[in-house]
Amino acid sequence: MFSSKRSLLRGLGALSLVASLGCWEQIDDGQWFPQMKRQPAVQAFEDVGLEDGVAAFTTPEGAVPVGWNAYPDVANLPFAEQEALQNPVPATLASLKRGEELYQRTCATCHGPTGAGDGPVAGPPFGTGPFGLVLPIGGPTSVARNLTDGHIYTTISIGRGRMPQYGRIAPEERWHVVNYVRELNGQGGNQ
Repeated sequence: MFSSKRSLLRGLGALSLVASLGCWEQIDDGQWFPQMKRQPAVQAFEDVGLEDGVAAFTTPEGAVPVGWNAYPDVANLPFAEQEALQNPVPATLASLKRGEELYQRTCATCHGPTGAGDGPVAGPPFGTGPFGLVLPIGGPTSVARNLTDGHIYTTISIGRGRMPQYGRIAPEERWHVVNYVRELNGQGGNQ
């Protein structure tokens, strides 16, 4: 009886020794996930061995641009070409509605709900007008009334003066905002 208890203990000891081998360090043979704590990872913006460092982010030769790439990079256009940009989005009811949604979400905090330059951010001590932070872009004192669609679009895209750029708004969506700014000025249609 005593020897069977001893052999049982030896067997359990040997089993626990064999089972614990799985927790010991394993030899890294270069394969993925040899052990969870040592695994290859690629960090954001890490050099992944490309010669020029940007080849992975450029459009392949002969590819047709889709989405944002279909619109010109206005930051690299001369001022005259920025001014001459034509609005490709017709001022339909759907466009004006979408433009109003975007305007109220992103522009009204500074320019105000009607474009008068009286948004909550424009209040004292900032004021409105040329010497304040926020220019009116709608109503009788609107500066946008005499600007081209290209100028307004470019201002939204890359910013001007104290206005920051709103590149996070998709290019087509910016044209909807331009249509809505025209509507605020009673100009309707594309200019």
